[in-house]
Amino acid sequence: MPADPCCLHDYERLAQDLLEPGPHGYFAGGAGDERTLRANALAWGTHELLPRVLVDVSQVTTATTVLGTPVRMPVLVAPVALQKMAHPDGEAGMARAAAAAGTIMTLSTIATSTPAEVALEDPTDAPRWFQVYVLSDRGVTRALIDQAVAHGYTALVLTVDAPRAGRRERDLRTQFGVPPGIDMPAVTAATGGTTGITPAQFFSLMDTSLTWEHLEAFIADSPLPVLLKGVHHPADARLAVQCGVAGIVVSNHGGRQLDNVPATADLLGPVVQAVDGAVEVLVDGGIRRGTDVCVALALGARAVLVGRPLLWGLTVDGEAGALGVLTLLQAEVELAMTLLGCATVADVTADRLA
Repeated sequence: MPADPCCLHDYERLAQDLLEPGPHGYFAGGAGDERTLRANALAWGTHELLPRVLVDVSQVTTATTVLGTPVRMPVLVAPVALQKMAHPDGEAGMARAAAAAGTIMTLSTIATSTPAEVALEDPTDAPRWFQVYVLSDRGVTRALIDQAVAHGYTALVLTVDAPRAGRRERDLRTQFGVPPGIDMPAVTAATGGTTGITPAQFFSLMDTSLTWEHLEAFIADSPLPVLLKGVHHPADARLAVQCGVAGIVVSNHGGRQLDNVPATADLLGPVVQAVDGAVEVLVDGGIRRGTDVCVALALGARAVLVGRPLLWGLTVDGEAGALGVLTLLQAEVELAMTLLGCATVADVTADRLA
């Protein structure tokens, strides 16, 4: 690897040089004109931070809890598909990096390893969540959930903003399909094979009939707490609370679904206000700096989830690269908190925004 990356953007540039155009476009791209993809990263910078001075910051800690689980920083690993397409370490390497960093890894339904395989290759007792798409073949969905439960995963992250795939033009230009030798166990179970499958073909397996009534039944039947991922509208956040969710993830799918929706930095505040403390609110999308994390905390998020930057770290140096990204982010968060005059995560409140 070249000189050590000094920020997340360095990892992104290095990863682009390592990946073929098809896989790189799949990971990096968004829907349509990619307005939301760009806005996600830029919008955090429109919320300015306001430090307080003469505060004792001799012992700053980034530690917090999420759904009662202790973590060393308010940064979690978002679900990202097809990680072995980036590096052979894949999801198991990502899980080991998350464990070493003291945070929670979320495994995607569209992973290249099963929940059991990740647990067996990362034998630590680190907390893991499982991200769920509800497929038309509910038996496949149930089998994956049962596997996650059996191997110690502690929450389900139900993603509901993707009944169909957004129009991702980078994938169309490269004619992207999953390369030979890259298996997606969930898709294999649903279709009998994965060679060459496109994102649109995978999303054709989704159950597009899901409603709030189905969510309520899903939660009632779930053996684990359920977070709802993909919430944009405050009214939907209130409905989610009524259905019994354990948490909400404000997300626009990294700008990969409906283009021209607001950045998550702008969606977060109204959703936090709508739930009024009833459940914890998390957010993803465009987090690239420790200052972005602090803005999210000040807007009311319990923690953030980070996806693409960790994928770039994995691409560059496998498990070690993913851990390098998490280590950099924690250092940036700690420094930002120190300069804000915040000794604990709980101190990063709305009065730290200009």
